[in-house]
Amino acid sequence: MEKPGDEKEPESTWKHSIYNPRTGEFFGRTASSWGLILLFYTVFYGFLTGMFSLTLWVMLQTLDENVPKYNDRVSSPGLVIIPKSMEIVYNKSEPLQYRQFIQHLETLLQKYNDSEQVENEMCLSGQYYEQEGEAQKKACQFRRSFLGRCSGLADPTFGYAQGQPCVLIKMNRVSHSDSGCSSLVLRTTKVLKTTLAIGLGENSLQIQYFPQDGHIDKMYFPYYGKKAQSGYVQPLVAMNLLLSKENYNQDITVECRVEGSNLKNNDDRDKFLGRVTFRLLVTE
Repeated sequence: MEKPGDEKEPESTWKHSIYNPRTGEFFGRTASSWGLILLFYTVFYGFLTGMFSLTLWVMLQTLDENVPKYNDRVSSPGLVIIPKSMEIVYNKSEPLQYRQFIQHLETLLQKYNDSEQVENEMCLSGQYYEQEGEAQKKACQFRRSFLGRCSGLADPTFGYAQGQPCVLIKMNRVSHSDSGCSSLVLRTTKVLKTTLAIGLGENSLQIQYFPQDGHIDKMYFPYYGKKAQSGYVQPLVAMNLLLSKENYNQDITVECRVEGSNLKNNDDRDKFLGRVTFRLLVTE
């Protein structure tokens, strides 16, 4: 016969490690203990978040959202082609194959429409448009119509339907720089079995440039930044590749280089500095 007080304590089970009904502990801690831990980590991580946000905010106050703080390593601009493809390959009889190229060109040129450019200044050609000391800088007009046959105004297919496609080239922006640039020279090579200069041989290819001779006028420089110079659009050079029947079904490699008094375009370590190369193949 068991005596009072000799009752055995109920054995602990694995369920008690989750919740112990005798002590009210949940995973080994009481509610007050869990509350203190949650309070500590809330304050701790709240402080870290606040300190990080403050540091980030202070850093952002030193930056201009439109002009890079340091640009000494990009004193020479790179080049970009439109359509946005390093390979322009299509069949001129298949509109679906070149539709994306047309869309890229049309999208870019919307801001070059006369209705958009009328707000900008008619600047004096051949001179830098210096505006030092002006709080709000003005921009010179670059109208879509300056691109002639490559403007898409007379031919909405930009020559792609005729197998004589247009390609636009623009320089990356270098803020507060005149770029020393007055000419964007397009050097073209045709790749068959060997590399031949365009204009040589029986399968020569003609190229027409807009503006004439592929020049970018000085009046579009310097660039002061988007915020300070509202309405600014980058000047463009258009090349109309006048392919003939002999040029179809042949790979053509086109290299474009920018030339200026202080610009680089032949750095072997950076093949995209001041130049761009793309492949063209038109079939019928």
